[in-house]
Amino acid sequence: MKIRCAAAFLLALVSGLQAEDAAVTADQQARLVAGLEVPGAAFEKVCKQPAWIQHSKEFNAAWERLEQKQLAKIREWSPNVLGNDATSRDPLFYFFSGPDFLYANTFFPNASVYVFCGLEPVGAPPDVLNLSPGALSGSLANLRKSLNALLSFSFFITKEMKGDLRATQLNGTLPVMYVFMARLGNTIQKVEPVTLDENGEVQPAQAGAPGVRIVFARDHQPAQTLYYFSTDLSNNGIKTKPSFIKFCGKLGPGNGFAKAASYLMHMDEFSDARNFLLSHCKMIVQDDSGIPFRYFAQDAWDVLCVGRYPGPIPLFSNRYQKDLAVAVKASNSPALTFSFGYRWHPSESSVIIATALQYVPKAVPVK
Repeated sequence: MKIRCAAAFLLALVSGLQAEDAAVTADQQARLVAGLEVPGAAFEKVCKQPAWIQHSKEFNAAWERLEQKQLAKIREWSPNVLGNDATSRDPLFYFFSGPDFLYANTFFPNASVYVFCGLEPVGAPPDVLNLSPGALSGSLANLRKSLNALLSFSFFITKEMKGDLRATQLNGTLPVMYVFMARLGNTIQKVEPVTLDENGEVQPAQAGAPGVRIVFARDHQPAQTLYYFSTDLSNNGIKTKPSFIKFCGKLGPGNGFAKAASYLMHMDEFSDARNFLLSHCKMIVQDDSGIPFRYFAQDAWDVLCVGRYPGPIPLFSNRYQKDLAVAVKASNSPALTFSFGYRWHPSESSVIIATALQYVPKAVPVK
């Protein structure tokens, strides 16, 4: 485009671009970062760029492999093993989740509220249309890099992800969650930065806030909400800033999910987060890196172990659980058809399903 010096022309051009940008929705941005075409002349400048075409091609291939290898098998397995809880509207608490909407939504597709948290920042909403060709190429390539481990092995490599999510203009957890929402067929209706007051009540906030609220829907189903908060769930972190746990407590009983959680809840310094899940969840679905098996008391929990348990990967070899090994062997269940957690091969993966024997009293829901 040729640059003209006429002041009137420049003013009109800027005004036109601002109007165009204002019309771009979060859902359209999500589709673009997910490598899905968005119809309309306003999006051609992105969708015709070689970097975006390559991004779309690589994502399409990766998603097809993921669908066949993992997602389709989980969708078949989940309702058969988890029963009605797999399709319930109960809130889902996913501590130490990072941006892993992919597996949370696949295991529990109908949760009314998803509560995610991690140390990773929320980041800025993607603004793909305003990236230069060079920035677009680098940002999309880096986004694919940050997702490579999850798409290939079912978990994020946390240290690498932190660097990847800060490296380009598509930064933070938000672009990753956009990708998963779009690719799983959801339509994003609203995205709002939020914070929590001292009582755990959600408050609107400015960009750069520690939390985000995303309202989305799928196939004309009731709207669902995802909250992601950047927060420290160590005991000291909760003591210093208890608003997140207070917020979770206001949601009432729900289900819990834990996967590739770095065995944090095996440690005494994360006992408060562990105890919250044990006292507020009707069902907890996890791998061995979540709550240690010994905390599911027989008089309080019905525990089903499915798959195989060869022990942790070498990085976490000191987290071997003898009691879990005995329980998995005694279950005599077939091997999983999909991988789960740090064990990338289905024949080495296990899922622990703990169901509370006593219903957890319902609290006042958060509006």
